[in-house]
Amino acid sequence: MKVDKITLEILANHMRAAAESMAYTLYRTAHSTFVKETEDFTIQILDAAGRTAAVPMDLGATWYPGLDYGRAIPMISHYEPGDIALTNDPYSGFLATHTPDLVLWKPIFHEGELLCFTAGHIHNTDMGGAVPASLSRALTEIHQEGIRFKPSKLYRAGVLNQELLDVMMTNVRKPDLNVGDLKAFVGAMNTGERKVRELVAKFGADTLRQGMSDLLDYAEHQAREILRSIPDGEYFFSDYADEDGPEGYPARLVVTLRIKGDSAILDFTGSDPQLTSSLNVPTGGNPHHTLMLVGVYYILYSLNPNVVLNFGLTRPFHCILPEGTVVNPQFPAAVGMRSLTCGRIRSLLFGAFGQAMPERMPAAPAGSSSIVNVMTHDDRTGEAVIAAVNPVVGGSGGMPTGDGTNGSGADAAYLKNTPVEITEAEVPIRFRRYGLASGTGGAGRWRGGLATHMEFQVFTPNTRITARNRDRCRFQAWGILGGKAGRGSTMSLNPGRPDMRVLNNIDTFTAGPGDIVSIVSPGGGGRGDPLDREPERVLRDVICNYVAIADAEAEYGVVLTGMGADLAVDLAATEALRAQRRRNEPHPHFHFGAAREAYERVWTRSAYDAMTALLASLPVHWRYFVKRKLMEGLKREGSSAADVQAVWQALLAELPYIRAQQAAAE
Repeated sequence: MKVDKITLEILANHMRAAAESMAYTLYRTAHSTFVKETEDFTIQILDAAGRTAAVPMDLGATWYPGLDYGRAIPMISHYEPGDIALTNDPYSGFLATHTPDLVLWKPIFHEGELLCFTAGHIHNTDMGGAVPASLSRALTEIHQEGIRFKPSKLYRAGVLNQELLDVMMTNVRKPDLNVGDLKAFVGAMNTGERKVRELVAKFGADTLRQGMSDLLDYAEHQAREILRSIPDGEYFFSDYADEDGPEGYPARLVVTLRIKGDSAILDFTGSDPQLTSSLNVPTGGNPHHTLMLVGVYYILYSLNPNVVLNFGLTRPFHCILPEGTVVNPQFPAAVGMRSLTCGRIRSLLFGAFGQAMPERMPAAPAGSSSIVNVMTHDDRTGEAVIAAVNPVVGGSGGMPTGDGTNGSGADAAYLKNTPVEITEAEVPIRFRRYGLASGTGGAGRWRGGLATHMEFQVFTPNTRITARNRDRCRFQAWGILGGKAGRGSTMSLNPGRPDMRVLNNIDTFTAGPGDIVSIVSPGGGGRGDPLDREPERVLRDVICNYVAIADAEAEYGVVLTGMGADLAVDLAATEALRAQRRRNEPHPHFHFGAAREAYERVWTRSAYDAMTALLASLPVHWRYFVKRKLMEGLKREGSSAADVQAVWQALLAELPYIRAQQAAAE
């Protein structure tokens, strides 16, 4: 029997409040900066089947509402009161998505019957492995990314599994941080149990159980209502990560969005084969995997801010994830940098929906959030230190009715800035700059959000720095409906000095005393014709140092006169210049920037389709190798499927035994 609408609304608010209480407990008692300041964690209340029924809205990551524990929970054969389970293995139940993400879930019983679970994850600063903070694009297999635990009991009937904890702490670089965060996390699980028991006392167990089911149905209904408002059709889009490995070729992601009535298919066929770097996304082929739908949550929420965030939102969507590709890799592919790929999936889905309903969609967000970790020695205390310094987040894309947000794009808006005073108190570095980067947002009727610029200096020899998720140095965040692409990202060591070193997407390096690290994130894409932006807005952008004076004329067609306080718009000259440009400048639906346009003049869609079809016919362990060979052999602009076949035949002549592998796969 369904719960009545009024009771269901009250129950939904109480469940969200319970989730908020769990999140607040974790946030206020965690030890590592990355949890207590950056807030890289999630909290959920799950139904008895392991489906997310409630999440907080004010704390932690908000893009996990579709998380499904259903494959991991049965991997533990028996539960009893007081149990708490954990895993961080991306390939065991496909729940954790890279090794630093430690996932907990606690069963809650009522009168001997399993009622629901409290659950969540925290991103540990380090889980061991080949590099500090465990993650780097350069890693090639998951064994290098730190110690892994398949679903196991951390607590058995309320008793800590000390042996399991000891194994974990033996293998991480700063066990005190891990233990502190884990204790806070367990406290959050217990807070959740208390809050659930309050819900049982208020509503009754049967109403709570039925209410969770009804809330999932309601979220599904809301998602289907939104899909019904979008024109039926098939919409293709592709986007790229700069490199498929250190200094490699681009990694291509593809989606074909098919909307029919109140349902949608997201077909990722055509995406690159799984990589020998760590950009792979471990989905296990789950057609409703939360990471593959991460952009969908933003779209649904932006179209209906009252949408209920839970697993029900995923039901109208079906993902096709070919095995052995970057979106469904086979073990033991490295997956640590899946967050970089997820950022690209967000812009991928924005691009597909931007064709289906362009009037309601923004331009591309920055698509890169550099999360910087420093491992060094603190001469003040004599101790080794490893800490997250700050996420360097780019701007969001220009929106249908406003500019993109500065320094806080859709990719990682939930990641909070850590005050520099806190970081400098905990880590022996000094910030030289942390603010917005002028001129980085894509030009448009609605400007793309500005990038963030961070510089810090180190003082200790052999300071090891990991800046994960470095990207968008080559391929910019695209603009839409006449808007221009945002400025690309940069990273360098000792900028402006004779020993300057351009790092860009290199994500692990060593710095010494006096060295300065400088990072500029990408800017968001612009939306709409820049010539339609009101001259007064452009003037204000120049005064606020969001746009350079030269760019006001070059990008927006706004002629400024005077200097300083006397700066003003020359309206007559502006109108004349804009009229001339409107006659001469047609606008494509998307503006991708010079680098992508040049690349796609060689690797056309037909050439890519031919290559991905060919790769799919090979065993998984051959695909990346053959991709690189084909990339090396095809350089001619305007290439076609026939050109790909010609390079393929030449490769077969050089390595004839590939044909035998292809036949075996078929």
